[in-house]
Amino acid sequence: MIKSKSTTKKVASTAAKTLRSKTASKRQKTLAASVLSQCKTKKITSERVEKIASNALKSETSAALTKKLAGSAVSQSTKKRGER
Repeated sequence: MIKSKSTTKKVASTAAKTLRSKTASKRQKTLAASVLSQCKTKKITSERVEKIASNALKSETSAALTKKLAGSAVSQSTKKRGER
């Protein structure tokens, strides 16, 4: 049985602040919207957002905020490790 995953209050707060920010990048806002939409629901990360999050985590130039949001989005994915 797969354990239910949801966004923590701390990450949800960060995501909400990111969406309101005038300086946040499009990537950050996309990840924040996905993370926030999964708060207190059983929604999972879409394949499109999974790819954005994966690329953000692999990038050496991604900001800490981007990586934090990306990590949360990827952790709520249903994709099994090693699958493509």
